[in-house]
Amino acid sequence: MKRILLILTCAAGLSAHGQKFDQLALTPPMGWNSWNKFACDVNEQLIRETADAMVATGMKDAGYQYINIDDCWHGQRDAQGFIQPDPTRFPSGIKALADYVHAKGLKLGIYSDAGAKTCGGRPGSRGHEYQDALTYAQWGIDYLKYDWCDHEGLKAEGAYTTMRDALFAAGRPIVFSLCEWGDNQPWNWATNIGHLWRTTSDIYNCFDCKVNHGAWFQLGVLQIFDKQEGLRKFAGPGHWNDPDMLEVGNGMMPNEDRAHFSLWCMLAAPLISGNDLRNMSKETLHILTDKEVIALDQDPLGVEAFKCFAKDGLEFWFKPLSDGAWAMCVLNRGATPQKFTFDWNSEKAADDLSGRETKFDTTPYSIRNLWTKQDLGTTQSALTAEVPVFDVLVLRLTKL
Repeated sequence: MKRILLILTCAAGLSAHGQKFDQLALTPPMGWNSWNKFACDVNEQLIRETADAMVATGMKDAGYQYINIDDCWHGQRDAQGFIQPDPTRFPSGIKALADYVHAKGLKLGIYSDAGAKTCGGRPGSRGHEYQDALTYAQWGIDYLKYDWCDHEGLKAEGAYTTMRDALFAAGRPIVFSLCEWGDNQPWNWATNIGHLWRTTSDIYNCFDCKVNHGAWFQLGVLQIFDKQEGLRKFAGPGHWNDPDMLEVGNGMMPNEDRAHFSLWCMLAAPLISGNDLRNMSKETLHILTDKEVIALDQDPLGVEAFKCFAKDGLEFWFKPLSDGAWAMCVLNRGATPQKFTFDWNSEKAADDLSGRETKFDTTPYSIRNLWTKQDLGTTQSALTAEVPVFDVLVLRLTKL
Protein backbone atom coordinates (compact mmCIF):
# COMPACT_ATOMS: atom_id res chain seq x y z
CA MET A 1 0.00 0.00 0.00
CA LYS A 2 2.81 2.43 0.82
CA ARG A 3 4.35 1.84 -2.61
CA ILE A 4 1.08 2.62 -4.35
CA LEU A 5 0.52 5.78 -2.35
CA LEU A 6 4.05 6.94 -3.11
CA ILE A 7 3.53 6.48 -6.84
CA LEU A 8 0.27 8.40 -6.76
CA THR A 9 1.79 11.21 -4.71
CA CYS A 10 4.64 11.59 -7.17
CA ALA A 11 2.18 11.61 -10.05
CA ALA A 12 0.05 14.26 -8.37
CA GLY A 13 3.13 16.39 -7.86
CA LEU A 14 3.93 16.26 -11.55
CA SER A 15 0.41 17.29 -12.48
CA ALA A 16 1.08 20.91 -11.58
CA HIS A 17 3.19 21.06 -14.74
CA GLY A 18 1.03 18.70 -16.77
CA GLN A 19 0.74 19.04 -20.51
CA LYS A 20 -0.30 16.90 -23.41
CA PHE A 21 2.28 14.89 -25.29
CA ASP A 22 3.60 16.80 -28.30
CA GLN A 23 4.56 15.23 -31.63
CA LEU A 24 1.54 12.93 -31.57
CA ALA A 25 -1.27 12.97 -34.14
CA LEU A 26 0.53 15.41 -36.43
CA THR A 27 -1.84 14.08 -39.08
CA PRO A 28 -5.34 12.83 -38.20
CA PRO A 29 -5.20 9.45 -36.43
CA MET A 30 -6.14 6.41 -38.51
CA GLY A 31 -7.39 3.18 -37.00
CA TRP A 32 -10.39 1.10 -35.94
CA ASN A 33 -12.85 1.25 -33.02
CA SER A 34 -15.13 -1.49 -31.77
CA TRP A 35 -18.24 0.55 -30.89
CA ASN A 36 -20.10 1.19 -34.15
CA LYS A 37 -20.31 -2.49 -35.08
CA PHE A 38 -19.98 -4.39 -31.81
CA ALA A 39 -21.03 -1.96 -29.04
CA CYS A 40 -20.54 -3.81 -25.72
CA ASP A 41 -19.90 -7.18 -27.37
CA VAL A 42 -16.11 -7.00 -27.12
CA ASN A 43 -13.52 -9.59 -26.08
CA GLU A 44 -9.87 -10.34 -26.62
CA GLN A 45 -10.51 -12.77 -29.50
CA LEU A 46 -12.29 -10.02 -31.46
CA ILE A 47 -9.44 -7.59 -30.86
CA ARG A 48 -6.77 -10.11 -31.88
CA GLU A 49 -8.69 -11.09 -35.01
CA THR A 50 -9.22 -7.44 -35.90
CA ALA A 51 -5.51 -6.74 -35.57
CA ASP A 52 -4.83 -9.74 -37.82
CA ALA A 53 -7.34 -8.42 -40.35
CA MET A 54 -5.92 -4.90 -40.32
CA VAL A 55 -2.62 -6.34 -41.49
CA ALA A 56 -3.97 -9.02 -43.85
CA THR A 57 -6.41 -6.73 -45.70
CA GLY A 58 -3.83 -4.05 -46.42
CA MET A 59 -5.36 -1.48 -44.09
CA LYS A 60 -2.13 -1.21 -42.14
CA ASP A 61 -0.26 -0.55 -45.39
CA ALA A 62 -2.84 2.15 -46.19
CA GLY A 63 -1.97 3.98 -42.94
CA TYR A 64 -4.31 2.58 -40.28
CA GLN A 65 -2.51 1.82 -37.01
CA TYR A 66 -4.78 2.03 -33.94
CA ILE A 67 -6.91 -0.88 -32.70
CA ASN A 68 -9.22 0.82 -30.17
CA ILE A 69 -11.31 -1.07 -27.63
CA ASP A 70 -14.36 1.02 -26.77
CA ASP A 71 -16.73 0.65 -23.80
CA CYS A 72 -17.43 -2.53 -21.79
CA TRP A 73 -13.93 -4.02 -21.50
CA HIS A 74 -13.93 -3.17 -17.80
CA GLY A 75 -14.14 -5.51 -14.85
CA GLN A 76 -14.05 -4.17 -11.30
CA ARG A 77 -11.49 -2.17 -9.36
CA ASP A 78 -9.22 -4.06 -6.99
CA ALA A 79 -8.86 -3.34 -3.28
CA GLN A 80 -6.48 -0.46 -3.99
CA GLY A 81 -8.77 1.05 -6.62
CA PHE A 82 -6.91 -0.07 -9.76
CA ILE A 83 -9.13 -1.01 -12.72
CA GLN A 84 -9.07 -4.62 -13.95
CA PRO A 85 -10.32 -5.95 -17.28
CA ASP A 86 -13.38 -8.19 -17.40
CA PRO A 87 -11.89 -11.62 -16.60
CA THR A 88 -14.33 -13.45 -18.86
CA ARG A 89 -13.98 -11.21 -21.88
CA PHE A 90 -10.24 -10.55 -21.48
CA PRO A 91 -8.84 -13.52 -19.58
CA SER A 92 -5.26 -12.92 -20.78
CA GLY A 93 -5.33 -9.29 -19.64
CA ILE A 94 -4.87 -6.06 -21.56
CA LYS A 95 -1.06 -6.10 -21.33
CA ALA A 96 -0.90 -9.39 -23.25
CA LEU A 97 -3.31 -7.96 -25.81
CA ALA A 98 -1.20 -4.85 -26.23
CA ASP A 99 1.89 -7.01 -26.75
CA TYR A 100 0.05 -8.96 -29.46
CA VAL A 101 -1.07 -5.78 -31.24
CA HIS A 102 2.37 -4.18 -30.97
CA ALA A 103 4.01 -7.29 -32.42
CA LYS A 104 2.03 -6.66 -35.59
CA GLY A 105 3.33 -3.12 -35.87
CA LEU A 106 0.03 -1.67 -34.67
CA LYS A 107 -1.04 0.31 -31.59
CA LEU A 108 -3.71 -0.38 -28.98
CA GLY A 109 -6.30 2.09 -27.74
CA ILE A 110 -8.71 1.89 -24.82
CA TYR A 111 -11.78 3.72 -23.50
CA SER A 112 -12.82 5.37 -20.26
CA ASP A 113 -15.13 8.11 -19.05
CA ALA A 114 -14.78 11.32 -17.03
CA GLY A 115 -17.73 10.29 -14.86
CA ALA A 116 -18.05 7.63 -12.19
CA LYS A 117 -19.54 5.24 -14.76
CA THR A 118 -19.06 4.82 -18.49
CA CYS A 119 -21.93 5.08 -20.95
CA GLY A 120 -22.22 1.30 -20.73
CA GLY A 121 -22.39 1.35 -16.93
CA ARG A 122 -18.84 0.17 -16.26
CA PRO A 123 -16.43 1.88 -13.83
CA GLY A 124 -15.44 5.33 -15.06
CA SER A 125 -12.30 7.26 -14.13
CA ARG A 126 -13.71 9.97 -11.87
CA GLY A 127 -11.53 10.04 -8.76
CA HIS A 128 -9.18 7.44 -10.25
CA GLU A 129 -7.61 9.44 -13.07
CA TYR A 130 -3.99 9.00 -11.95
CA GLN A 131 -4.46 5.33 -11.12
CA ASP A 132 -6.03 4.67 -14.52
CA ALA A 133 -3.36 6.59 -16.40
CA LEU A 134 -0.64 4.61 -14.61
CA THR A 135 -2.46 1.39 -15.43
CA TYR A 136 -2.79 2.28 -19.11
CA ALA A 137 0.91 3.16 -19.28
CA GLN A 138 1.86 -0.15 -17.65
CA TRP A 139 -0.34 -2.05 -20.07
CA GLY A 140 1.25 -0.33 -23.09
CA ILE A 141 -1.79 1.65 -24.23
CA ASP A 142 -1.26 4.14 -27.09
CA TYR A 143 -4.65 5.91 -27.40
CA LEU A 144 -7.37 6.88 -24.92
CA LYS A 145 -10.93 7.75 -25.89
CA TYR A 146 -12.43 9.60 -22.91
CA ASP A 147 -16.22 9.86 -22.80
CA TRP A 148 -18.64 12.22 -20.99
CA CYS A 149 -21.43 10.08 -19.51
CA ASP A 150 -22.41 10.33 -15.82
CA HIS A 151 -20.43 13.57 -15.45
CA GLU A 152 -22.82 14.92 -12.76
CA GLY A 153 -22.05 18.60 -13.20
CA LEU A 154 -18.31 18.32 -13.76
CA LYS A 155 -16.75 21.15 -15.73
CA ALA A 156 -15.56 19.64 -19.00
CA GLU A 157 -12.36 21.63 -19.33
CA GLY A 158 -11.29 20.76 -15.79
CA ALA A 159 -12.23 17.09 -16.08
CA TYR A 160 -10.32 16.62 -19.32
CA THR A 161 -7.36 18.62 -18.03
CA THR A 162 -7.14 16.31 -15.03
CA MET A 163 -6.87 13.23 -17.24
CA ARG A 164 -4.41 15.00 -19.55
CA ASP A 165 -2.18 15.72 -16.55
CA ALA A 166 -2.55 12.15 -15.31
CA LEU A 167 -1.50 10.75 -18.69
CA PHE A 168 1.51 13.04 -18.82
CA ALA A 169 2.53 12.14 -15.28
CA ALA A 170 2.32 8.43 -16.14
CA GLY A 171 5.01 9.07 -18.72
CA ARG A 172 3.82 7.05 -21.73
CA PRO A 173 2.90 9.07 -24.84
CA ILE A 174 -0.81 8.39 -25.41
CA VAL A 175 -3.05 10.06 -27.97
CA PHE A 176 -5.87 11.71 -25.99
CA SER A 177 -9.28 11.71 -27.68
CA LEU A 178 -11.90 13.93 -26.00
CA CYS A 179 -15.41 12.59 -26.47
CA GLU A 180 -17.76 15.11 -24.83
CA TRP A 181 -19.89 15.42 -28.01
CA GLY A 182 -19.20 19.12 -28.58
CA ASP A 183 -21.54 20.08 -25.74
CA ASN A 184 -19.00 22.44 -24.17
CA GLN A 185 -17.43 23.70 -27.40
CA PRO A 186 -14.06 21.98 -26.85
CA TRP A 187 -12.59 23.62 -29.94
CA ASN A 188 -12.37 26.80 -27.84
CA TRP A 189 -10.26 25.25 -25.03
CA ALA A 190 -8.96 21.78 -25.92
CA THR A 191 -5.98 22.55 -28.17
CA ASN A 192 -3.53 22.16 -25.29
CA ILE A 193 -5.48 19.34 -23.65
CA GLY A 194 -6.22 16.72 -26.29
CA HIS A 195 -5.12 15.60 -29.73
CA LEU A 196 -8.69 15.43 -31.04
CA TRP A 197 -12.15 16.33 -29.79
CA ARG A 198 -15.61 15.24 -30.82
CA THR A 199 -17.68 18.00 -32.35
CA THR A 200 -21.15 16.37 -32.32
CA SER A 201 -23.27 13.62 -30.83
CA ASP A 202 -22.84 10.06 -32.10
CA ILE A 203 -22.95 9.13 -35.77
CA TYR A 204 -25.55 6.73 -37.20
CA ASN A 205 -25.14 4.51 -40.27
CA CYS A 206 -27.31 6.54 -42.62
CA PHE A 207 -26.38 9.31 -45.01
CA ASP A 208 -29.22 11.75 -44.31
CA CYS A 209 -31.24 11.18 -41.12
CA LYS A 210 -31.62 11.84 -37.40
CA VAL A 211 -32.46 9.10 -34.89
CA ASN A 212 -34.37 10.26 -31.81
CA HIS A 213 -33.31 8.60 -28.55
CA GLY A 214 -35.45 10.89 -26.42
CA ALA A 215 -32.79 12.84 -24.55
CA TRP A 216 -30.40 12.89 -27.52
CA PHE A 217 -30.12 12.27 -31.26
CA GLN A 218 -27.82 10.16 -33.37
CA LEU A 219 -26.96 11.95 -36.60
CA GLY A 220 -26.47 10.86 -40.18
CA VAL A 221 -23.43 11.74 -42.28
CA LEU A 222 -24.86 14.94 -43.74
CA GLN A 223 -26.17 16.15 -40.38
CA ILE A 224 -22.72 15.74 -38.81
CA PHE A 225 -21.01 17.23 -41.86
CA ASP A 226 -23.15 20.36 -41.63
CA LYS A 227 -22.28 20.83 -37.96
CA GLN A 228 -18.60 21.30 -38.84
CA GLU A 229 -19.31 24.77 -40.23
CA GLY A 230 -17.13 27.40 -38.59
CA LEU A 231 -14.79 24.92 -36.90
CA ARG A 232 -11.98 24.58 -39.43
CA LYS A 233 -9.92 27.40 -37.93
CA PHE A 234 -9.52 25.44 -34.68
CA ALA A 235 -7.94 22.32 -36.20
CA GLY A 236 -4.42 21.51 -37.32
CA PRO A 237 -1.45 19.21 -36.70
CA GLY A 238 -1.77 17.70 -33.23
CA HIS A 239 -5.29 19.03 -32.55
CA TRP A 240 -8.15 17.87 -34.75
CA ASN A 241 -11.89 18.31 -34.98
CA ASP A 242 -13.44 14.85 -34.73
CA PRO A 243 -16.83 14.38 -36.47
CA ASP A 244 -16.97 10.82 -35.07
CA MET A 245 -15.99 7.41 -36.38
CA LEU A 246 -16.63 6.08 -39.86
CA GLU A 247 -19.72 4.06 -40.73
CA VAL A 248 -18.25 2.79 -44.01
CA GLY A 249 -19.24 -0.85 -44.43
CA ASN A 250 -22.06 -0.73 -41.88
CA GLY A 251 -25.09 -0.77 -44.14
CA MET A 252 -25.15 2.34 -46.31
CA MET A 253 -25.02 2.16 -50.11
CA PRO A 254 -21.57 2.11 -51.75
CA ASN A 255 -22.03 5.62 -53.15
CA GLU A 256 -22.97 6.88 -49.68
CA ASP A 257 -19.96 5.15 -48.14
CA ARG A 258 -17.74 6.72 -50.79
CA ALA A 259 -19.16 10.17 -50.16
CA HIS A 260 -18.91 9.73 -46.38
CA PHE A 261 -15.24 8.74 -46.60
CA SER A 262 -14.45 11.53 -49.05
CA LEU A 263 -16.05 14.21 -46.88
CA TRP A 264 -14.15 13.05 -43.79
CA CYS A 265 -10.91 13.18 -45.79
CA MET A 266 -11.70 16.69 -47.00
CA LEU A 267 -12.33 17.67 -43.35
CA ALA A 268 -8.92 16.31 -42.26
CA ALA A 269 -10.92 14.20 -39.82
CA PRO A 270 -9.60 11.21 -37.87
CA LEU A 271 -10.22 8.09 -39.96
CA ILE A 272 -11.37 5.56 -37.39
CA SER A 273 -13.20 2.73 -39.14
CA GLY A 274 -16.13 1.17 -37.31
CA ASN A 275 -16.94 -1.93 -39.36
CA ASP A 276 -16.02 -5.61 -39.03
CA LEU A 277 -12.57 -5.76 -40.63
CA ARG A 278 -12.76 -9.55 -40.70
CA ASN A 279 -15.71 -9.55 -43.09
CA MET A 280 -15.52 -6.68 -45.58
CA SER A 281 -16.87 -6.47 -49.10
CA LYS A 282 -14.45 -5.59 -51.87
CA GLU A 283 -16.24 -2.24 -52.22
CA THR A 284 -15.81 -1.42 -48.54
CA LEU A 285 -12.13 -2.37 -48.56
CA HIS A 286 -11.57 -0.37 -51.74
CA ILE A 287 -13.06 2.74 -50.14
CA LEU A 288 -11.20 2.42 -46.84
CA THR A 289 -7.80 1.79 -48.44
CA ASP A 290 -7.75 4.22 -51.37
CA LYS A 291 -4.35 5.79 -50.84
CA GLU A 292 -4.91 8.79 -53.11
CA VAL A 293 -8.05 9.83 -51.22
CA ILE A 294 -6.43 9.08 -47.85
CA ALA A 295 -3.55 11.35 -48.87
CA LEU A 296 -5.96 14.30 -48.78
CA ASP A 297 -6.80 13.53 -45.17
CA GLN A 298 -3.17 12.91 -44.20
CA ASP A 299 -1.75 15.95 -45.96
CA PRO A 300 0.79 17.50 -43.53
CA LEU A 301 -0.56 21.02 -44.04
CA GLY A 302 -3.55 19.89 -41.97
CA VAL A 303 -6.06 22.44 -43.31
CA GLU A 304 -9.72 21.48 -43.55
CA ALA A 305 -11.71 22.05 -46.73
CA PHE A 306 -14.04 25.00 -47.15
CA LYS A 307 -17.22 25.37 -49.20
CA CYS A 308 -16.56 27.68 -52.13
CA PHE A 309 -20.14 27.82 -53.41
CA ALA A 310 -23.29 25.75 -53.94
CA LYS A 311 -25.59 25.48 -56.94
CA ASP A 312 -28.51 23.22 -57.96
CA GLY A 313 -28.00 20.83 -55.04
CA LEU A 314 -24.26 20.61 -55.64
CA GLU A 315 -21.64 21.88 -53.19
CA PHE A 316 -18.10 22.70 -54.33
CA TRP A 317 -15.46 22.21 -51.63
CA PHE A 318 -11.76 23.07 -51.86
CA LYS A 319 -8.88 21.94 -49.65
CA PRO A 320 -5.37 23.41 -49.93
CA LEU A 321 -2.57 20.83 -49.90
CA SER A 322 1.02 21.11 -48.76
CA ASP A 323 2.66 20.76 -52.17
CA GLY A 324 0.76 23.67 -53.71
CA ALA A 325 -1.95 21.38 -55.05
CA TRP A 326 -5.67 21.53 -54.26
CA ALA A 327 -8.34 18.94 -53.59
CA MET A 328 -11.79 19.67 -54.98
CA CYS A 329 -14.88 17.74 -53.90
CA VAL A 330 -18.26 18.16 -55.55
CA LEU A 331 -21.05 16.80 -53.32
CA ASN A 332 -24.52 16.03 -54.61
CA ARG A 333 -26.85 16.15 -51.62
CA GLY A 334 -29.97 16.32 -53.76
CA ALA A 335 -32.50 13.70 -54.86
CA THR A 336 -31.50 13.51 -58.53
CA PRO A 337 -28.21 13.20 -60.46
CA GLN A 338 -26.75 16.59 -61.33
CA LYS A 339 -24.69 17.60 -64.34
CA PHE A 340 -22.48 20.67 -64.23
CA THR A 341 -19.90 22.53 -66.23
CA PHE A 342 -17.08 24.18 -64.33
CA ASP A 343 -15.30 26.99 -66.18
CA TRP A 344 -11.97 27.23 -64.39
CA ASN A 345 -11.10 30.63 -65.88
CA SER A 346 -14.17 32.26 -64.38
CA GLU A 347 -14.00 30.60 -60.93
CA LYS A 348 -11.59 31.20 -58.07
CA ALA A 349 -11.21 29.59 -54.64
CA ALA A 350 -9.64 31.83 -52.00
CA ASP A 351 -8.90 30.70 -48.45
CA ASP A 352 -8.22 33.29 -45.76
CA LEU A 353 -7.13 30.60 -43.30
CA SER A 354 -4.22 29.26 -45.37
CA GLY A 355 -3.65 32.42 -47.38
CA ARG A 356 -4.01 30.44 -50.60
CA GLU A 357 -6.05 31.03 -53.74
CA THR A 358 -6.32 29.04 -56.94
CA LYS A 359 -5.89 31.68 -59.70
CA PHE A 360 -7.00 29.21 -62.35
CA ASP A 361 -7.01 31.98 -64.96
CA THR A 362 -3.23 32.42 -64.72
CA THR A 363 -2.00 29.14 -63.18
CA PRO A 364 -2.94 25.91 -64.97
CA TYR A 365 -3.42 22.63 -63.06
CA SER A 366 -3.68 19.02 -64.14
CA ILE A 367 -6.89 17.26 -63.06
CA ARG A 368 -7.09 13.74 -61.64
CA ASN A 369 -10.27 11.95 -60.61
CA LEU A 370 -9.17 10.18 -57.44
CA TRP A 371 -11.89 7.53 -57.34
CA THR A 372 -11.79 6.48 -61.00
CA LYS A 373 -8.01 7.06 -61.34
CA GLN A 374 -8.60 8.96 -64.56
CA ASP A 375 -6.58 11.98 -65.67
CA LEU A 376 -9.02 14.57 -67.00
CA GLY A 377 -6.74 17.03 -68.76
CA THR A 378 -6.05 20.47 -67.37
CA THR A 379 -7.88 23.49 -66.03
CA GLN A 380 -7.27 25.24 -69.37
CA SER A 381 -10.50 23.61 -70.58
CA ALA A 382 -13.88 23.63 -68.83
CA LEU A 383 -14.87 20.49 -66.92
CA THR A 384 -18.24 18.85 -67.56
CA ALA A 385 -19.33 16.03 -65.26
CA GLU A 386 -22.31 14.40 -63.57
CA VAL A 387 -22.53 13.54 -59.88
CA PRO A 388 -25.01 10.80 -58.86
CA VAL A 389 -27.37 11.15 -55.90
CA PHE A 390 -25.58 11.17 -52.51
CA ASP A 391 -22.23 10.84 -54.21
CA VAL A 392 -19.13 12.89 -54.84
CA LEU A 393 -16.61 13.81 -57.49
CA VAL A 394 -13.16 14.12 -55.90
CA LEU A 395 -10.36 15.76 -57.86
CA ARG A 396 -6.72 16.51 -57.19
CA LEU A 397 -5.50 19.64 -58.93
CA THR A 398 -1.72 19.76 -59.38
CA LYS A 399 0.19 22.75 -60.69
CA LEU A 400 1.73 22.23 -64.12
